[in-house]
Amino acid sequence: MEPTEPQLKVVVADAVATVVIANPAKRNAMTAAMWRSLPGLLAPLAADPEVRALVLTGEGSTFCAGADISTLREPGDEQQSLAVRAEEALAAFPKPTLAAVRGFCVGGGSQLAAACDLRFAEEGARFGVTPAKLGIVYPASSTRRLAALVGPSAAKYLLFSAELIDAERALRTGLVDEVLPEGELDKRVAEFIRVLVGRSLLTQAAAKEFAYGHTDRDAHWAEQARGSGDTAEGVAAFLERRAPRFTYGL
Repeated sequence: MEPTEPQLKVVVADAVATVVIANPAKRNAMTAAMWRSLPGLLAPLAADPEVRALVLTGEGSTFCAGADISTLREPGDEQQSLAVRAEEALAAFPKPTLAAVRGFCVGGGSQLAAACDLRFAEEGARFGVTPAKLGIVYPASSTRRLAALVGPSAAKYLLFSAELIDAERALRTGLVDEVLPEGELDKRVAEFIRVLVGRSLLTQAAAKEFAYGHTDRDAHWAEQARGSGDTAEGVAAFLERRAPRFTYGL
């Protein structure tokens, strides 16, 4: 069998885009080409009204072991900027994003997982932020995102030591939102993502911006709410005891 070319695979089904990190020969490490491709891959999914949520995962038994150093031949600053641009594109995705993690989620893998809105992990998953092993200054934006997620002390623990932590500790620090028994991750992710797809994208998109600290968008979202019809539909559905049919973004 021919070895699989390192790539990001995309499947869209039932309003959910699934992006799969696929470089199994190197535990799904991200090559330079994969870092470069992610922003362009996300853009049409963000614009597609049929896509209401996104799942990021790894092929096989691991999420992502970081950057494939052997493919990063650009100067150091350029190497880092590739990952930052990909991370920022993922963080800016205007719909809910969920990282489904099994196995190793290390270095650039943790950078991508942290850029998602939520992270579900399988028991046995291992997390690490490892630039201190290579003498690399972790990007300021990535450091701030990690500290906002887990708190300054836990962020320093991860960054200073480059030690790997298990899924249970990741759950306690806030790096992970749920930990699932082996074999149950895919089922739980599918169940939860269906919940997200059934909720109001208006609420989700506004909450995502506000949670990231945007302070100048109140008027924008108030106008969106007035024109969307989602509030009226949500109230009507509640009173009529039926599932709402939200239309914002369609």
